[in-house]
Amino acid sequence: MQDQIISDGGFEYIERGEGETIIVLHGLFGALSNFENVFEHFTKKFRVIIPLLPIYTLPILNTNVKNIAKYVHDFIAFKGLNNVHLLGNSLGGHVALVYTKEHPEKIKTMTLTGSSGLYENAMGDSFPKRGDRNFIKDKVAITFHDPKHATESLVDECFSIVNDKGKAIRIISIAKSAIRHNMAKEIPNFQMPVCLIWGKNDLITPPEVAEEFHKLLPNSDLYWIDECGHAPMMEHPMEFNNILDAWYSRVV
Repeated sequence: MQDQIISDGGFEYIERGEGETIIVLHGLFGALSNFENVFEHFTKKFRVIIPLLPIYTLPILNTNVKNIAKYVHDFIAFKGLNNVHLLGNSLGGHVALVYTKEHPEKIKTMTLTGSSGLYENAMGDSFPKRGDRNFIKDKVAITFHDPKHATESLVDECFSIVNDKGKAIRIISIAKSAIRHNMAKEIPNFQMPVCLIWGKNDLITPPEVAEEFHKLLPNSDLYWIDECGHAPMMEHPMEFNNILDAWYSRVV
C-alpha cells in the first residue's frame, strides 16, 4: 500500500472509492497494511481515506493525542469533508474520540476497535527494551490471540521503531498523554451511532473496556469476535468486515 500514498497539502494518505467517506485512523505502531483488507473491502461501496498520522514527525513537546486529533481536524478541513464515518483502532480510536468531542457536527458514525481512551495495557509493566528483539517479539505477539500473526516483518518493523531514539521518545510521550486523557466524562455526550468491534481475547484493551465504552456511549452497538486479540481487522478481517458492513447497512 506504500506505493499508493498521496502527498498533498502537507499531508500523506491513501484514498480510493466513491460515495460517503470513511476515514481510518491507525494505532501507535499501526501501518497502512493493518487495514489492507478493510480498505479493499469498503472501497467498493465507500470513499475510504487513511491518513498517515504524524506520530513520529511532530515536535516532541507537541507529540500527544490532542495534537494528533488537531492534525486530523486539519486534514478533514483540507479535504473539505462532512458527515464522516470515523474508524479507529487502538490509539486511532482515542484520536477519533478526541476529535469528535471537538467537532461532533462532522461525524456521522464512529467505529472503535481495541480503542484506548478509557484504559489500556499497551506496554504491560515495561517499555519495549531497545536492542532486545525477543522482548519486542513477545510484545507484538500479545497484540494477537494467535501469535502466528506476529510475523517476522511486523516484529522487524516494531523493533526498528523502538530502536530509533526520536521515535521511542515520541511513543513514550503519546502513551503518557493517552493515559492522562481519559474520555469517560465526555463520551456520554456523543449522540452519533457508534459500532464497537472487540476481540474477546484482547489483552491490551480487555473486554471490560469494550463493555465500559458500550455503557457510556448512548447510541452504541457492541460486537465480539472470538479467538481474537487487539487488532480484529488483521486477525479476523472477513468477520470484521462482515460485522461492519451489516452495521453500516442498518444505520447509514
